[in-house]
Amino acid sequence: MTKTQEMVYELLVREVMTKEVITVMPSTPMRDLREILRVNRISGTPVVEDGRLIGIISIEDFINWLSEGGTECPVADRMTRDVRTIYDDEQLVQAVNKLERLGVGRLPVVGRDTGHLVGVITKGDIIGGLLRHLDVDHRDAEMRGARSSHLFEDIQADRAALKLEYQVRGGDFSRGGASACKLKTTLLRLGLDPQTTRRAAVATYEAEMNLIVFTEGGRITVELGPEMMRLAVEDNGPGIPDIEQAMQPGFSTAPDWVRELGFGAGMGLPNIKKCADRMRVDSTVGKGTRLEVEILMEQQGEAERDRAQARA
Repeated sequence: MTKTQEMVYELLVREVMTKEVITVMPSTPMRDLREILRVNRISGTPVVEDGRLIGIISIEDFINWLSEGGTECPVADRMTRDVRTIYDDEQLVQAVNKLERLGVGRLPVVGRDTGHLVGVITKGDIIGGLLRHLDVDHRDAEMRGARSSHLFEDIQADRAALKLEYQVRGGDFSRGGASACKLKTTLLRLGLDPQTTRRAAVATYEAEMNLIVFTEGGRITVELGPEMMRLAVEDNGPGIPDIEQAMQPGFSTAPDWVRELGFGAGMGLPNIKKCADRMRVDSTVGKGTRLEVEILMEQQGEAERDRAQARA
């Protein structure tokens, strides 16, 4: 995985969205719409009433209105009421998935608690946000200069490890990615290098979403040692009938309503494998699944790659 792909999992929609949004009211006359779109150089705008999003009106809607005679009416009569949105606290990867699946250029962003419109996110917002955060990430990495093994340098023991545990509740999409976010924050505070942290966060996010989508819940355990990080994910769910098939990109057994939410795209296990140095899946139908992932610390991984190149 590239650093850009990994960052799509780290950032939240609110971190890259456009917050200043041009809106209209449902009572706005259609004859005024052309000037609003022209002056602001936009091709569509949300329709908002008392802060709540109730529709979308686009340049296509305006053109169709004109072609049908342009009889005076309010925007509410011509707007699209079935609006696909995204929450501001969702991971950026969900915005990417929804934009791609729906074939649209923008998504209104609403607050999860209030349901009020808080912004809009476009493909351009995503690209710009990633570039800004890549620059910040690069400068932070240069300033940090930390080594991932420093935690264990002063510990006198034959073996030392730090163990973290996260409980995940099945079906709780509102907290999707919470464990991965906590792990990322913890690892960075402990001084781990950004690359190792990013790989662990992405793998944890995908495993966490699999627990939420396909099971009643489970446990994610992270064991951090001086040379390697081990992730173990366990559940008592339905199990995986064909692990080889489940590893194929795009294969998914998620129901349609889950896909409508932007989850269950069939990239969970393939993306985990991309982040792992070693990965193992054991599953029994009707009993559950255990996923084990090993991620070498950055300097350890570099040494192993050097040895592999030398053998080649």
